[in-house]
Amino acid sequence: MRKLTMPELNRLPVDDFKSTPKSPVVLVLDNVRSMHNVGAIFRTADAFALERIWLCGITPRPPHREITKTALGSEESMAWEYAAETVTAVAALRQAGYQVVAVEQTTSSVALPQFQPAAGRPLALVLGNEVFGVDDVVLALCDVAVEIPQFGTKHSLNVGVAAGVVLWDALTKLRVWAA
Repeated sequence: MRKLTMPELNRLPVDDFKSTPKSPVVLVLDNVRSMHNVGAIFRTADAFALERIWLCGITPRPPHREITKTALGSEESMAWEYAAETVTAVAALRQAGYQVVAVEQTTSSVALPQFQPAAGRPLALVLGNEVFGVDDVVLALCDVAVEIPQFGTKHSLNVGVAAGVVLWDALTKLRVWAA
């Protein structure tokens, strides 16, 4: 066994990536405060070729060296938009036919293994603030909340880690890539 070289990974140049088909999924960052988390989420979104990221409220926006530190250039390849209020982004996505899913622990959240994205609809995943989670007003606009089962002593995962876990699960269920 050996590691693959960069040419063997066969990654697209940024301009080619921008014009390729994307997964029918967007991320909505609801007042995520850490630039490192935002950068990590950009990198994950690029890896899964998502449609775009909505940066909302206090969520930091590129260009910024602290985002670039973890994004490693994916802030250049990923489409993103800004909304001063998360409800504005969520309302637009609902209007466009997206199934809007909060990644949050609620009284009626669905455990991630049991969650099934709506067939034939694009998906918007809402990720919340590192301390307060998804805002209650935003949560009320979501179709469903999903919760990542956890078995340790902590009550939550880092928002960047949670994004990766939920994206992998959703994209696998949507069968975005061929087996």
